[in-house]
Amino acid sequence: MKNIALNHIHEALGAKMVPFAGYNMPVQYEGVNVEHETVRKGVGVFDVSHMGEFYLKGKNALALIQKVTSNDASVLFDGKVQYSCMPNTEGGIVDDLLVYRISEEEYLLVVNASNIEKDWNWIKKHNDMGVEMVNSSDEISLLAVQGPKASEALQSLTDVNLSEMGYYTFKIDTFAGVSDVIISATGYTGSGGFEIYFKNEDAAHIWKAIFEAGADLGIKPIGLAARDTLRLEMGFCLYGNDIDDTTSPIEAGLGWITKFTKDFINAAQLKKQKEEGVTRKLVAFELTEKGIPRHGYDIVDEENTKIGVVTSGTMSPSLKKGIGMGYVPKAYSKRDSKIFIQVRKKAIPAVVVRLPFYKAS
Repeated sequence: MKNIALNHIHEALGAKMVPFAGYNMPVQYEGVNVEHETVRKGVGVFDVSHMGEFYLKGKNALALIQKVTSNDASVLFDGKVQYSCMPNTEGGIVDDLLVYRISEEEYLLVVNASNIEKDWNWIKKHNDMGVEMVNSSDEISLLAVQGPKASEALQSLTDVNLSEMGYYTFKIDTFAGVSDVIISATGYTGSGGFEIYFKNEDAAHIWKAIFEAGADLGIKPIGLAARDTLRLEMGFCLYGNDIDDTTSPIEAGLGWITKFTKDFINAAQLKKQKEEGVTRKLVAFELTEKGIPRHGYDIVDEENTKIGVVTSGTMSPSLKKGIGMGYVPKAYSKRDSKIFIQVRKKAIPAVVVRLPFYKAS
């Protein structure tokens, strides 16, 4: 089990630590609902240092990215970020990831913690272009400062005008007196905010600086459990739950990051899927009666016949109702379709809805 650089601080703060993707991670501090609310209304800090970071360098860096990812990275400019996925050869997804263009010949790929080794080997296997690959995952710490007050909380720590940063852009600048820090605005909570990437040795200093700067705004540490409820309210896919090696980006509603204007691994099969349609789709649903849908619960029809499975589910802290996502046959994928979630021995009625579940007022 690997420890992240700030492990001792989380333990001192009384965080509940759990094993996650091979790392000891803080899952909660005060409780999921309180932490969720802090991010929706104020500002909270997630330690997501378990994420993986790969640098691709050289004149063929873009060509390699174009080959292994589904989105079109040629549209990126310096300081721009793109959400993408890496298709496998069987119609599924190796991983979803973020692509940062640092310069014409240098890119940063941010991948899921559970897939670091798998992703590295996959990209390396397809690197027949002499691209220099650097795995910096063990040297980099990452804090996600999220919520409507994030900009205000962090502004005193940098000369970068945070309020003017566009969504899915980044800057490399001095932060809390530390040089060459990546400040990005991608977010996984739907409440705005920033991600701060820096070397492990600067972690304690930057953590302290952030909490001092945001003290008057009620800044708090937030665990991974609230991160999960926040992302689910937005309908953001979680690898290992909603997407995996067996789900195609077309089935998962990720056609918008699957660009057939270029050639990439398994493009022909995915293009055929897009043109001919898929037999199942990832849908969002809300329970219309009391109950909490959980990952792995069966989705059934009116005759109690299994038609799918819940990939993500929770009691929404913001909406105070059961929400979830899951794959169902195309016939049940239209908005307002009635389905049922098997919670223990009871089939609870639910309705297919449009994402996001949570809409900021």
